[in-house]
Amino acid sequence: MFRFDNVVRYSEVDVNRQMTLSAILDLLQDSCTFQSEEIGLGVDYLKEHHRAWVLSSWQVVIKRYPKMGEKLTTYTWPYAFKSFMGYRNFKIEDEAGNVVVYANTVWVFLDTEKGRPVKAPQEVIERYAIEPPYEMECASRKLQLSENMQSKEQIRVQRFHIDTNLHVNNSKYVLMAEEYLPEGFKTGELRVEYKKEAVLADIICPKVSVEEHRVLVSLENETGTPYAIAEFLEETE
Repeated sequence: MFRFDNVVRYSEVDVNRQMTLSAILDLLQDSCTFQSEEIGLGVDYLKEHHRAWVLSSWQVVIKRYPKMGEKLTTYTWPYAFKSFMGYRNFKIEDEAGNVVVYANTVWVFLDTEKGRPVKAPQEVIERYAIEPPYEMECASRKLQLSENMQSKEQIRVQRFHIDTNLHVNNSKYVLMAEEYLPEGFKTGELRVEYKKEAVLADIICPKVSVEEHRVLVSLENETGTPYAIAEFLEETE
């Protein structure tokens, strides 16, 4: 199990000095990236072998939002590999050892030259320590669109959206989608299904459905094919 210690920075908090949802996602994403770097399967290895781990889905449960200055420990570990799919859990603990965030993710091992999934080689799988899955109620990685989705103003992909894979970064889709949350809406659980990579200068056409305690956002291309679908469930306690 990989461990990453950090302190909640001023740049990671909102007006209430609580860690933002996108900062939480960045922390989870960074921790698994650092694990891959530590075992020699990081960005350089993947680039050399024309491979990438592409996120297929998030399911993130926030029990509470950490505050500025809090010391946190993030843990991450893969719990299964099946063909070209990888399954990974995360948890974030506060200084007292209380779990404040936990998550399940599904990843696809991609041949970046051919643009299609490939089976992860045994030499890659063996470098990761497979551990039992986190005890949580795992939702389907598939999200269904609502019948009453409303179109919003288009977004053009900018350079600051792009990561080392030359695609829009996972958390940037969530930042876009968060703009459609009602005032005062606090996300208790997030699910995201990633379906297609958006690249620089692409046009993203958002469609939004707002229900009681639930907001669904589909970020689509100009022909209506989703890049990513995000579901926000409101914190009710």
